[in-house]
Amino acid sequence: MPTLPIFFFNMITYIATIHKDKDSDYGVQFYDFPGCISAGESIEEAKMMAKEALIGHINLMVTDGDVIPTPSTLESILKDKDYQDAVAFTTVEISEAILTNENLYVKNM
Repeated sequence: MPTLPIFFFNMITYIATIHKDKDSDYGVQFYDFPGCISAGESIEEAKMMAKEALIGHINLMVTDGDVIPTPSTLESILKDKDYQDAVAFTTVEISEAILTNENLYVKNM
């Protein structure tokens, strides 16, 4: 029986900020990926949609040959006035495998 190679990839953690305006859904944005936004009616749904949005965004960037940014720290994100009104934060872990076009593994925190 042939053996298959086993690959181990590190996980890259990106921080998303969750915002809520009166009479709106919870909006999610990623500081490291301008234009990568999502929303959900609840915080849990917003977190789930954020994961899907980030996966799609990174996949498109990899396909286009764009450089995937290094994750920012929470401290650096909070220095930006556009992110200081967040009502919550969440993290999405992306496998480095996405950078090599291998299978994608994602862990949502």
